[in-house]
Amino acid sequence: MGVDRLIRRIRLHLLPWLHKSPHGPILFVRHLPYKDIKKATDGFHRIIYCNSHGTAYKARFQDGGVALVKEVTAFSQELDVFYREVQLLGRLHHRHLLPLRGFSTGNKRVLIFDSIENGSLKEHLSDPLKTPLNWRTRLQIAIGVAAALEYLLLFSDLPMYHVSITSSSVMLDENFTAKLSDVSLLSSGGNYVTVPHTSSSEECAVQERGNLILQLGVLILELITGQCSEEGGADLIQWVQGSRFASSMHQMIDPDLGNDYNSSELKKLLAVAKLCLKSGDEPMFSIPQILHYVQKKLDVSRD
Repeated sequence: MGVDRLIRRIRLHLLPWLHKSPHGPILFVRHLPYKDIKKATDGFHRIIYCNSHGTAYKARFQDGGVALVKEVTAFSQELDVFYREVQLLGRLHHRHLLPLRGFSTGNKRVLIFDSIENGSLKEHLSDPLKTPLNWRTRLQIAIGVAAALEYLLLFSDLPMYHVSITSSSVMLDENFTAKLSDVSLLSSGGNYVTVPHTSSSEECAVQERGNLILQLGVLILELITGQCSEEGGADLIQWVQGSRFASSMHQMIDPDLGNDYNSSELKKLLAVAKLCLKSGDEPMFSIPQILHYVQKKLDVSRD
């Protein structure tokens, strides 16, 4: 893959700040030359997605390898805070998270993630030239994203973080396995929160979980309808909560699916989406509960 080959070719620099974690040593994350990243992204013009937490670019290297490069917007923060974020994100390991391979600093501070052979989910839902996703693949994507969220909430030892779940930021590898790409530490006034047990941070964590569940519900609707929603999914939410939802349900199925889907699974997946969309500041269901329900009702085993 492009990043790995680049890393073998160039001079490697280890992070100057290394800390011990309660769960073992932090893995080294490698520094890549800024000029090589700038060239691979065509001067940072190959934009994949852009939001309030940064811009992601496609990097294409001379050997044909492809990677995702994400700009860190908080450029004014202390450099050691940026390194701390690099270290923490580098410790995340899950099949449905895009792994961090390196970082670079120059006019921008960027994070370099693993290759993205099949691009974003949005491309496959909206680009007629892309291979249409079959029903089973869509189910696996929904379950994979939920599994990644479960990992972030229960099994990683990050402090607090921001996760954006959109069809633009869900990447697909060569096997169409979903990979979340937009994960960053949640900051407060430029300093990353490291004390997650105060009342204010606990309240923030609850709100973040509710927001994640809502985003998951919108993503499920995008997978079902093939429509890439804008403005937080307001259009799809309005449809699924409307009075004519039951009668229009089959009319909203992505035409690319044809009749190649299971009606029973469709109804169950829509039920999950509706539960997610009811999530507010105090969600009624947790991500692990949603994941367990989807796996059980749809008879799709965990990866």
